Amino acid sequence: MHKVGDVILGGLFEVHYSSVFPELTFTSEPHQPSCQGFDPPGFRHAMTMAFAIDEINRNSSLLPNVTLGYSLYDNCATLGIGFSAALSLASGQEEQFPLQETCLGTPPVLGIVGDPFSTFSIATSNVLGLFKLPIVSYFATCSCLSDRQRFPSFFRTIPSDAFQVRAMIQILKHFSWTWAGLLVSDDDYGLHVARSFQSDLAQSGGGCLAYLEVLPWGNDPKQYTRIVDIMKKSTARVVIVFAHQMHMVQIMEEVVKQNVTGLQWIASEAWTLVDGLQTPAFMPYLVGTLGIAVRHGHISGLRDFLLKIHPNRHHNSENSMVRQFWEHTFQCRFAPPPADWVEAGGALCTGDEDLENVEIEFWDVTNLRPEYNIYKAVYALAYALDDMLQCVPGRGPFSEHSCATLQRLEPWQLMYYLEKVNFTTPFGDQVSFDENGDALPVYDIMNWLWLPDGRTKVQSVGVVKKSAFEGEELKLDEDRIYWNFDPKQPPRSVCSESCPPGTRMARRRGQPVCCFDCIPCSEGKISNETDSMECTSCPEDFWSNPQRDHCVPKKTEFLSYHEPLGICLTTASLLGTFICAFVLGIFIYHRSTPMVRANNSELSFLLLVSLKLCFLCSLLFIGRPRPWTCQLRHAAFGISFVLCVSCILVKTMVVLAVFKTSKPGGGTTLKWFGAVQQRGTVLALTCIQAAICTAWIVSASPAPHKNTQYHNDKIVYECVVGSTVGFVVLLGYIGLLAILSFLLAFLARNLPDNFNEAKLITFSMLIFCAVWVAFVPAYINSPGRYADAVEVFAILASSFGLLVALFGPKCYIILLRPERNTKKAIMGRSTTK
Repeated sequence: MHKVGDVILGGLFEVHYSSVFPELTFTSEPHQPSCQGFDPPGFRHAMTMAFAIDEINRNSSLLPNVTLGYSLYDNCATLGIGFSAALSLASGQEEQFPLQETCLGTPPVLGIVGDPFSTFSIATSNVLGLFKLPIVSYFATCSCLSDRQRFPSFFRTIPSDAFQVRAMIQILKHFSWTWAGLLVSDDDYGLHVARSFQSDLAQSGGGCLAYLEVLPWGNDPKQYTRIVDIMKKSTARVVIVFAHQMHMVQIMEEVVKQNVTGLQWIASEAWTLVDGLQTPAFMPYLVGTLGIAVRHGHISGLRDFLLKIHPNRHHNSENSMVRQFWEHTFQCRFAPPPADWVEAGGALCTGDEDLENVEIEFWDVTNLRPEYNIYKAVYALAYALDDMLQCVPGRGPFSEHSCATLQRLEPWQLMYYLEKVNFTTPFGDQVSFDENGDALPVYDIMNWLWLPDGRTKVQSVGVVKKSAFEGEELKLDEDRIYWNFDPKQPPRSVCSESCPPGTRMARRRGQPVCCFDCIPCSEGKISNETDSMECTSCPEDFWSNPQRDHCVPKKTEFLSYHEPLGICLTTASLLGTFICAFVLGIFIYHRSTPMVRANNSELSFLLLVSLKLCFLCSLLFIGRPRPWTCQLRHAAFGISFVLCVSCILVKTMVVLAVFKTSKPGGGTTLKWFGAVQQRGTVLALTCIQAAICTAWIVSASPAPHKNTQYHNDKIVYECVVGSTVGFVVLLGYIGLLAILSFLLAFLARNLPDNFNEAKLITFSMLIFCAVWVAFVPAYINSPGRYADAVEVFAILASSFGLLVALFGPKCYIILLRPERNTKKAIMGRSTTK
C-alpha cells in the first residue's frame, strides 16, 4: 500500500499469516511467493499507520507545508518476505530528493515502522543499521535489540522483555511476595527471561524463587505431573509464568487434575489476554490472575477512519489489500470469482455492503494495544522530522553548525533527532527514547474476573511505567482487584515471616536468602527495623530495653541519699555528730568536776571534736561522686581519724607519765608531757597525715569513674583512689597509731586507780582495730556503691566504738551517779561501794 507525499515513511506489517513459495527449477521463471491467510488485526495495524499519517497531514501545527506519504509492506509472517520488503523500502534512497519532483514507482523512505517480530527485526536491523536508517518497531520485545553496538538505528515503542521482568518484580515487592515459583517455556523467550528474572530479583532484594521449572514443548504428561507436584508441595503461594498458550493449557489440565488451589497466578504478556484459557474448567483456578499487558490507548477518530474503507475509495496500489479485507469481512468474492467458489455457491461482492452492519472485533477500538504503539511510532518519526525542519542555519548540530534539509536529507540525520524526540500523546503517555533506543516503557496490569453470569472479564487495575524523572513506578487500584482467596485479600507468600524489631535474621544453611530464622538480639544490642541483618551495639552510656528495639540510658548506681541504705547511713552519721555535740556540751557544763578535770579536759574536748569530724566525713561518701568529693573524702577521713587516734595516743602517754611520777625518782617525767607538748604531739602526728594526703592528691588524685564492669546494664559511679600506694599509706598510718595506742593502753590497764582510763582506751582501741581489720577484705570484695557503704560503715562503727567506750562510762557517772564524781571516789579513797 502506497501513498504519495513529500516525505515517505515505510511500514512492515503481518497482513497475512502464512506464505507459499513456488517450486524453483532451472527452466522456470522466478515468481514471488504468495501470501495466504488474511489476518484482520494485521490489516488494522497497517490502517492505523495510514490513519496516523492522515491525521498528521491534517494537523497544521505539526510538519506544516510538508505532506507525509507511506509505503506499507506485508511480511506474511515469513522472515524472507519481511527481510526482502525492508530492503525494498531502503534501496530507493538517492543522494538528492527534490521536494517538487514527482517520483514514479516505489518511493524511498526516511524511516520504517516495524517489524512486529523480534527475529525479523534482528535480521532487518543488522543490515539497515549499516545505513543508519531509523527502524521503529511496535511489537518486537527481545531485550537483545537494546544492544546499540549491533543495532544502532533500532528504536521501539513497546517495552523490552527486560522491563517486563522488572515490572513483575515491582508487583512482587508491592504485595510483599518474597517467595514465588517461576515457570518458563523451553525456548529463547523463556530461558532468557529465567536468567534475567533471577539476576534482577537478586539485585533488587525483592525476594527469592522457591523453584524454577522449564515447561517442555509437545505432549509430555510426566514432566507436567512432576512440575505440578513441586508446585503443590511448595510453600510459595505465587506462581509466575512466562510461557505460551500451549504450555498454559497443559499445565492447567494437570492443575485441575490434582486440584491444586490457593495459588496466585501472575501472567506474562504472552498469555494475559488469551481467550483460550478463560474456560469454565480453568477459571476456578485462574480467576484473580494478575497479568502484564501492552499499554492500551485511545485513538480518537480511528473507528470512523476504518468505517470509510471501501474498494472504490482506494487506488489500485491499495485496492488489492482492501478487496481482501472486504471479501474476508462479508465472506464474498469480487468478480471474477474463483471456480471453486462458484461451485461451492459462494456469494459475490457488489461493493454495496455496509460495514456498520457487521459486528466484528475489527471495529472495537476501545482496547487498542499494538495499534497504540504504531500510533506512537509514526508520531515519533513525525516529531523528529518536525524538529529537524525547525533547525536554524548556523546553529545546527552537524558539521560547521549546518542543518539538514529535505533536499539533501540523510537517514542518519533524522536518527539524530529521533534520539532526542520527546512528546506526550493525547492519551497522556510521554514518549521518548533512551540511549538504547527503548521508549519509556509502560504496561497495563490486568486482573481476571469471573462474572456471576458465567462470562469472564479481563480488566485493567493499574499501570507500571518508567518516566524520565521519577524512574520506575507502579500504580495499582487495589480496590478493583479480585482475589481468589477468602477473605478477599492478597495472599501471603513468604518463606519466613519478617523478623520484628529486636531480632536479627539468621540464614538457614543451604536455603535461599529469603529463608531465615529470627534470633533475638543479645543484651546491649538492638535492631529498630524489620528484617535487620545485624544487631547494633548501644552507645557506652546506653543499654538495650527488654524488647531490644531501642537503647535506653543505663541505670546509674551510687550510694544515694534517697535510697534506704543511704538514708540509714546518713541518719547514723548525723546521730553520731549530734551525740558528740551533746557529750561535748556535758563536758563543758561539768568542766569543773573531778571527772572531767581528771581526764585531761583539753584532750577530751579535742577528741570529741575529732570524733564529730569523723562522723561528718562519712557524708562525703554518700551522693554522686564528683571531683571535689573524691579528693576530699579520703583526705578528710584520714586527717580526722589521725587527729582522733593522736588524741587517744597522747592521753595514754599522759596516763603512763602520771603514774610514773608517783613512783620514787619519777618526778621529771611529767614535765615532758605538759600541755604544750601534748598539743604539739597531736599537731605533729596530724600534720604527717596531712602531708601524706597532699602528696597523694598531687601525684595521683582520686577521681570519679563510670564503672561498667560490675553490671552491663548499669553505670556504677565510684571514686577511683588514683594511687593504691597512697591509700595504703593513709590507712597504714592510722593503723600504726591505733596499734601503738592499744599497746600503751594495754600496758597501763592494771595501774592502781578507781577509775583507770587506760582500760577504756584499751577496749576502745580493740574495737577500732577489729573494725578496720574486718574492713579491708570487705572493702576489696564489695562492688560499686557497696564499697562506699562498707567504708562508711567502718567509719561509723569505729567512731561509735570510740565514742561509747571512752565517754560512755564518764557520762554515766556525770549524769546518773554524781556521788561518784568526787576526788575521793576517783582516787579510790571512798568506802562507798
